[in-house]
Amino acid sequence: MPERLCRAAGAVVAAVLLLAARPPADRAPDARAGRALEGRQAAAHRVERLRVKVLKTLPHDPQAFTQGLEMAGDTLYEGTGISGRSSVRAGPAGKEPNVRVALPAPLFGEGITVLGRTLWQLTWQNRIAIERDARTLAELRRVPYPDDGWGVCLQPARHRLVTSDGSARLTFRDPGTLARTGEVAVTEGGRPVTELNELECVGDAVYANVFLTDRIVRIDPATGAVTASIDASGLLRADELVPGSTLNGIAAVPGTDQFLITGKFWPKMFKVVFVPA
Repeated sequence: MPERLCRAAGAVVAAVLLLAARPPADRAPDARAGRALEGRQAAAHRVERLRVKVLKTLPHDPQAFTQGLEMAGDTLYEGTGISGRSSVRAGPAGKEPNVRVALPAPLFGEGITVLGRTLWQLTWQNRIAIERDARTLAELRRVPYPDDGWGVCLQPARHRLVTSDGSARLTFRDPGTLARTGEVAVTEGGRPVTELNELECVGDAVYANVFLTDRIVRIDPATGAVTASIDASGLLRADELVPGSTLNGIAAVPGTDQFLITGKFWPKMFKVVFVPA
């Protein structure tokens, strides 16, 4: 082979080897996307450890089997359960409700959420949900609800409801029809978090009581990852607890970083903030 052809062939081989060693240009964005995903996953696995700091103690109906708690403006709404004793109430926090409506047996009331002029109230295993007038609490209509009703809250920015059924799943629903639009599995450190009960939507986050525990978890509904675990133990004395008493009921106080929390058959409600443990 002539010398100049040898030199030319050598240059071609060198160029090919250089290109082979260099990652293709269209793979660089994939690498950046992969690193970004890894960063989001690592962030999702970081769980804040928080506790409640009590700002104020308020009275609460000790006969209320609290299933749903939510504030809209200055009005506190509460839904209670047990067949023959279920109700929905509205009024100032810590005072007698201005309006109270009972559910006839065999309906077992569950979570509630306010959508402006209306309110949804779930039932446990009765397979219906009830839409009510938010001011009078009068029943407007009943719609089929094929799942067990537990908790419910509204994400206005996403125009959807978030519901729980006691499992490790949050289900997204159309706020007008309650039709399913999606779901996400809730995990903490890669493990399912079951017994998700009463819910409160705050911005992009969902807070959930974990049934039969003194724990509230904050969830990123985009991923299902628990981003904070909140210890709410020690709020009541042992002699204030009765059979069936358990933490349940969390309502964000509008315009603040404060929450109202209570429980089933609890004689007290607490205005709290969440602080580092």
